[in-house]
Amino acid sequence: MNLQERINAFVKLGEFLSQFSNEVIQKKDNIEHNDMFFDGFKHQLKLAEEHNGWFTKENMAFALQGWADSLTPEKLNTWLNAYQFNSVTPKKVAIIMAGNIPLVGFHDFLAVLISGHQVIVKQSSNDKHLLPYLAKYLEFVEPQFKGKMTFTEEKLTDFDAVIATGSDNTARYFEYYFKGKPSIIRNNRNSVAVLTGNETEEDLKNLSEDIFRYYGLGCRNVSKLYVPKGYKFDGFFQGIYHWHDIVNKAKYANNYDYNKAVYLMSEFDMLENGFFMIKEDESYASPIATLFYEYYDSEAALNEKLEADSEKIQCIVAKGFAKNEIAFGATQKPELWDYADSVDSVEFLLAI
Repeated sequence: MNLQERINAFVKLGEFLSQFSNEVIQKKDNIEHNDMFFDGFKHQLKLAEEHNGWFTKENMAFALQGWADSLTPEKLNTWLNAYQFNSVTPKKVAIIMAGNIPLVGFHDFLAVLISGHQVIVKQSSNDKHLLPYLAKYLEFVEPQFKGKMTFTEEKLTDFDAVIATGSDNTARYFEYYFKGKPSIIRNNRNSVAVLTGNETEEDLKNLSEDIFRYYGLGCRNVSKLYVPKGYKFDGFFQGIYHWHDIVNKAKYANNYDYNKAVYLMSEFDMLENGFFMIKEDESYASPIATLFYEYYDSEAALNEKLEADSEKIQCIVAKGFAKNEIAFGATQKPELWDYADSVDSVEFLLAI
């Protein structure tokens, strides 16, 4: 199977996913094998939501929209034109996936297969319904993929390289366990936003998407805010208010109530608006329904601090602050070439 055949298969998968990428699921004409797979994938989405309360219809639709938008000939060719695939010797690459947001491991899955390797997937129990079904669809649109995708719940044994994502604790275990293999090991990272006080209401409204999408469970979600001394939070709370219905989701509301009670009993200072809290704290990782913030004296000093802590940070959201910043509202819409932890997984896969 050559590169173009692999690209064509993923383009067809993107077309299939486009039917599920809004709240009204709509069957389209001219989608290959649709009669066989459309209703089945609807059922998988239902199972995923029943199994994991964080996987709401809205969040799964958002994730599927992102992949439908990415799996186009234009996006795939722009991404892959930077690499040479001629001399790839197929290897078995294991992927240990996280399960914090829907299809969070799909980029690794795509990168392994598009590079010409075989993939062995060990999924998180929190996100186990969608990817195997999509893998089966890939086998039908491109039969040469048969035998190149394996899903397992057993201990990984027969593989040549590994991409593993987990917590800081599991990452240390992964580094020890996989020390004899080529590997990419990912651990906890969080995203930050830097405000100057000059943001428009639209900027702050867009920032709320970076905070609340997927309930803040992704490493690309903003969990920490840096604001200048004397910053007034009125505009910030106004900008995020349109997300107030999030508190009607039971799992989110339970976390909001619990964390609010902890803060009140501990007599911590915090600001809240009935569905969200902000608390001054030096940590990068904040609990659900909470955003930590810190004041800064100078942009230069803050830039220096964030550079020193770069291995803890996934995204910096800002406007005119840093060269590698991401625009407000864009953290959960990464391009194919926006690699987790800034580690080029395709380059890694072509070198093993």
